[in-house]
Amino acid sequence: MPREGEQGVEFEGQCMSLNNKKILVEIAKSTCRELRRNSTDAEKILWCKLRDKQLLNAKFYRQHPVFYDLTGKESFFVADFYCHEKKLAIELEGNIHEHKLKEDAKRTEILNYLGIHVLRFKNDDVENKIEKVLSRITKRLINSPAE
Repeated sequence: MPREGEQGVEFEGQCMSLNNKKILVEIAKSTCRELRRNSTDAEKILWCKLRDKQLLNAKFYRQHPVFYDLTGKESFFVADFYCHEKKLAIELEGNIHEHKLKEDAKRTEILNYLGIHVLRFKNDDVENKIEKVLSRITKRLINSPAE
């Protein structure tokens, strides 16, 4: 599976310059499909609440690529859930994120620079406090300007 690095995306052990948009899009599609196939329980629970415009008629995408180019090399992040109309990314965090705080902060900084607001929730909150999670998402959707 591709991994993002400072020089581009590492794919099958090779770091690629991502100035070739067609290759980048194919890598993103493949990555997103793989992530959808291996959804966590928390992702499945939240997706059941967000899909088909169930929450305030907002269209959410699951495991959606967000492309960016800040250094002359194109790359992408995969948002767990993304609402294009409201420029809202929702990230679910399992135990692994406790060891990726710097990477998550940098990712949020880049997404904010692109005009995308990020809401983060722990998997445990989605699994055990779904109404609180949905309430926070609802408040953000109501207070977000439409694109």
